[in-house]
Amino acid sequence: MRSINKLLTLLLPLLFLASAPFATQALESDVKKPIEVEADSVEIDDSSGKSTYKGNVILTQGSIRMTADRVTVIQHEKKSDMIKAVGRPVTLTQKSRKGKKPVKGRSKRMEYSVDSDILYLIGNATLEQGKDTFKSDRIAYDRKKSLIKGGTSAKGKRRVRVTIKSKKKKTK
Repeated sequence: MRSINKLLTLLLPLLFLASAPFATQALESDVKKPIEVEADSVEIDDSSGKSTYKGNVILTQGSIRMTADRVTVIQHEKKSDMIKAVGRPVTLTQKSRKGKKPVKGRSKRMEYSVDSDILYLIGNATLEQGKDTFKSDRIAYDRKKSLIKGGTSAKGKRRVRVTIKSKKKKTK
């Protein structure tokens, strides 16, 4: 039980990061909500510091929702080092403030490095809000620096494609 409580505490930053690229639009109340995890199975190995959730993994916190085939938390010396999610695809969604469309992210893999506060979306990575999208084979979001990197600047191999839809004013 102690490991599960530790795991849930450690997943809080990962779920918060789901909305980080568009944090000014995200619901601030989400981080205050309890985290719920569902999976077909879980293996918690206190001796190795590894916890693995498998099969239709769903993590929720307020309006934040993450789905994956597998989520692994790796801990060393009672401190989480890395949280990894794998799926076809891994998805993240979060409602935004009134009048804004939800923030969505998806990729084949997501990794969160606790020490560096960086969330990596790897493999067909996409972040979107409304009609605006950010795509690359690899996207890195540094929470400490509020910095988004894609493509080669995120150690990816492909170019970045950003689409920003203009807000056209209707003429009468």
